[in-house]
Amino acid sequence: MSKRVRRRGLAAGMMLAGLMIINAVASAADSDNDLTAAGAQRAGSGQIPAFEGKDSPAAGWTRDQPRGAFWSHKAEKPLFTIDATNVDKYADKLSPAQVAFIKATKGYRMDVFPTHRNCGAPEWVNANSKRNLAEARMAADGVTLENAVMPGVAFPRPKTGAEAMWNYQTRYRGMGVQFPSFYTVLSPRAGSDEWVDANQEMTLYFPWGKNGATTPDQVRNTLQAVYFQYKSPAALAGQGAVGVNSFGTTTPEISYYFPGQRRVRRMPSYAYDAPQIGMENQYTVDQAFMFVGNLDRFDWKLVGKKEMYVPSNSFAIYDFTAKLRDALGPQFISNAARRYELHRVWVVEATVKAGARHTSPKKMFYFDEDSWLALVSEDYDAQGKLWKLREGFPIPVWETGSCDLETFVQYDLVSGRYVADGVTVGGGKNIQWVTESNDSRFRLDYYTPESLRARSER
Repeated sequence: MSKRVRRRGLAAGMMLAGLMIINAVASAADSDNDLTAAGAQRAGSGQIPAFEGKDSPAAGWTRDQPRGAFWSHKAEKPLFTIDATNVDKYADKLSPAQVAFIKATKGYRMDVFPTHRNCGAPEWVNANSKRNLAEARMAADGVTLENAVMPGVAFPRPKTGAEAMWNYQTRYRGMGVQFPSFYTVLSPRAGSDEWVDANQEMTLYFPWGKNGATTPDQVRNTLQAVYFQYKSPAALAGQGAVGVNSFGTTTPEISYYFPGQRRVRRMPSYAYDAPQIGMENQYTVDQAFMFVGNLDRFDWKLVGKKEMYVPSNSFAIYDFTAKLRDALGPQFISNAARRYELHRVWVVEATVKAGARHTSPKKMFYFDEDSWLALVSEDYDAQGKLWKLREGFPIPVWETGSCDLETFVQYDLVSGRYVADGVTVGGGKNIQWVTESNDSRFRLDYYTPESLRARSER
C-alpha cells in the first residue's frame, strides 16, 4: 500500500465525514411498544427487518464445536460486495475510515449479507433493563455510572454519549469469559515478514453479571477484573497481569509480572493511551475490546442514529479449528472471515477535554441498536486526520442468550499495520462464556498482586 494511495484514501474519508454526520440523526419511536427492552426500534425499514429476538443453535451444538456450523443461516450468499471500484456508491452507509481503508487497500472487500436482528437477551435481563429507565443514573461528573440494575442495558434511551459508552461496557456476557488459548497478533512492519503472534490465556470476571439484579455498590464498584498470561513468543512468555476497573474515574489497579525480574510490579499509569507491552507502540491500553477504561478524558456526544454496513454474525473469525494465517493476511483479516450486514447504529463522538491529553484527541463509535456492541470505531490524530479503524466481530452467544464480540481488528491507516486481538483462530480452543461458576477465577481475590505472584512463580 503506497503512501500516495493512503493519502488519497484519507482525504476521501475526511470529505465523507461531514456527509455522515448530516445523515446520522434518526428519530426514535417514543412508545414502549415500539422499542425493545434495549431501546431499539422493533420495526424494520427498507432492507432492515423487524427485531427477531435472541438466536438459537441447531440441535447438537456444544461449546467444544465451532459455532458457525450450527447457525441456521450458514448457507447464505452475499447480496453484493463493496470494494474500491464501487465504494462511493455505498459511502453514506459506511464510516469515513471504512471508506478510506477500502480505497487504500488492494484486494480488500466487504461481502454484504441479509440482515438478521438476532441479538436479544434473557427475559430477566430485559426486566433489569426496563427497571433502569427509572433507576439508572450518572454521577454529577457526567462520566461515572452511579447506579444501574445489572446485568441489563443501563440506558435504553440514552441522552448522552457517555450513557451509550456505559451500555457497551456493561453488556451482558454472563459472570465471566474464559479464553483458554487465543492470540493477539501484530502484522509485520513495512519491509519485514516478522509477525508478533502472542498466544495467551485470559479470564474476564464481571461480579455484577451473575443471575439476578445487582448494583455497582454491591460489587465494590467493580466493573471488571482481568487476568492474562502469555505463553509465546519467547520475548513475552511468562509475562502476565491482573487488573481491576471501576464504574467511575478511579485509576485502574494493574499489576504486571515480569519473569526476568521474578517480581510483580504495580502499573498505576498503565491505562488510557499507554502503549501495551510488546506491541511496538501500535496498540494502547484503552483500545482493547474496541474500548475499555475510564471516560473522564473525553467529552462524549450522542450524535444520533444512522443505517450502516457493519460486521455481524461473524462466525468464521471464531473458528478455533481454522489456521491462523488463513484468516489473518499481511494487510487485513481475510475477506472470507468477515461478514457484513445493514444495521441501524447509534453514533457517538468523543473529543478530548480541555486540559486533558490523549494520542487520539477524537474518536468515533458506532453501536448496534439491538445489542449496544461497538461494531466500528475510528481514531483521529492531533491534526484531525483519520488514523485508525477498528471493527468488532459480533456473534450470538447461545450460552448467555445475548450477543457479544471478543475478536476485533485495528487498522493503522498511516503505517499500514494492524492489530487483531481476541483471536481464537489457530488457538485450538473455544471461548467460554460462563453464566454460573464456583471456580476461584470468579472471585475478586483472584485478581490481587499476591495471587498473581503465587501463580507466576510456580
